[in-house]
Amino acid sequence: MVTMSHYLDYNATAPSRPEVGEAVADALALAGNPSSVHQPGRRARACLEEARAQVAALAGTAPANVVFTGSGSEANNLALSGPRPARILASAMEHPSILRPAAERPGGFALVPVDGDGVVDLGALEALLAESTDGPVLVTVMMANNETGVLQPSDKVVEIAKGAGALVHIDAVQAAGRIPLEFDRLGADLMSLSAHKLGGPKGVGVLVKRAEIALAPLIAGGGQERSLRAGTENLPGIAGFGRAALSALAEVTDGTEIERQRDLRDRLEAAIGAATPAAVVVGGRVPRLANTSCLAFPGVAAETLVIAFDLEGFAVSAGSACSSGKVEASHVLAAMDLAPSVASSAIRISLGYATTTQDIDAFVAACRVVLGRNALGVEPQPA
Repeated sequence: MVTMSHYLDYNATAPSRPEVGEAVADALALAGNPSSVHQPGRRARACLEEARAQVAALAGTAPANVVFTGSGSEANNLALSGPRPARILASAMEHPSILRPAAERPGGFALVPVDGDGVVDLGALEALLAESTDGPVLVTVMMANNETGVLQPSDKVVEIAKGAGALVHIDAVQAAGRIPLEFDRLGADLMSLSAHKLGGPKGVGVLVKRAEIALAPLIAGGGQERSLRAGTENLPGIAGFGRAALSALAEVTDGTEIERQRDLRDRLEAAIGAATPAAVVVGGRVPRLANTSCLAFPGVAAETLVIAFDLEGFAVSAGSACSSGKVEASHVLAAMDLAPSVASSAIRISLGYATTTQDIDAFVAACRVVLGRNALGVEPQPA
C-alpha cells in the first residue's frame, strides 16, 4: 500500500498548525481550574479569556458573545435550543447536526429548497416565512457548504429573515478562516464555528450569540460559559482554538494565502477538465470557497474513487466526514437535483495552508491512472 503523502481533505479536518501545538502544550502546563480564584486558577482564566478574544476577533464580534462548546455540531445543537419552541426553517443542504435536531424540535420544521447550483432559494424562504405566523421562527443557513464550497447569500438571508421578525443562525464552520465572518455587521443572532477546520484541536467548537438571545443549556450543572455549558472548560483545546483563530484571521485579512489556494484549485480543475472532459465541477458556476472543489466523474462510484485515490496516496472524501461509512447518496447533492450519475460519482478535494503545487500536479497524474483504470476512456499516462 502507498503511504499517504498528499492530504487533500481540509474540509473534514485541517492538519494541526505547529503554533497550535505550542499553545496546547502551554495550556497543559497550567495547573489551575479557570473557575478557581487562587493564582493558578487566575492564570488558567487568563489563558481562557485570551483564547476567547482571539476567536471573537475571527468571528467579528465581542468576546462576551463567544460560548465554547465541545464541537461545531454541539454549537449547532445549542443554537436550536431556545426555551420557546420555534419553527425552524433550514436550507436543504444543512449539516446533519442541524437537520436531525431541527426535525425533532416541537415548534415545527421546514426545508428551504436550493437551486441547481446549491444556492438557497430566497423566494421560497420568503414564502415560508410568510406562512409562519403562529410563533417564533429560527432560520438556519450554512455560510459555505462543506461538500461543494458554495457560498450562500448570508446578507440576503439575514435581511429577509429579520424583515419577517425571525431569528437567524449561521453555520460558519467551513467559512471560518476562509472568508471574513463579521458577525456584528452581518446582523445574525447566532453563529457556529469549529477549531479543527482551522488547524486547531479536534473536540472544540464555539457558538457566537447576541447577549439578548435566550438559550437552554444542553449540559446543566455549574455556571461555566455563562451557564450555557456546564463543566470545566477544555483549556488546552480552547487555547489551541484561539491560536488557530489568530493565524486564520491573519490569512483572511492579508488574502495572499486564500488567493494561493484559489490558484491551486483552479489549476486542479483546469487540468482535470482537459484530461477528462466528462468531469463536472459541482457548484462551479457560483461563488465558492477558494479551497474547495467538488468533482464528479459520471460512470464511477464516489466510494470507488475515494478508495482508489487512497491506494495511490491521496486523502479525498465523498460527502461530509460526519457521514463517513454510509453508502447512501449525499443529501446535499440530492437537494441540488443533480443527475444520479453525477451525484453518485462526486468527490471533494479540499485544500489548505500546507497544500502545494506538487500535491495538485500529483493528484492530476493519479487521476489519469485511476480514471483510466475505471473505464472512463482515459488512457493512463506517465506522471
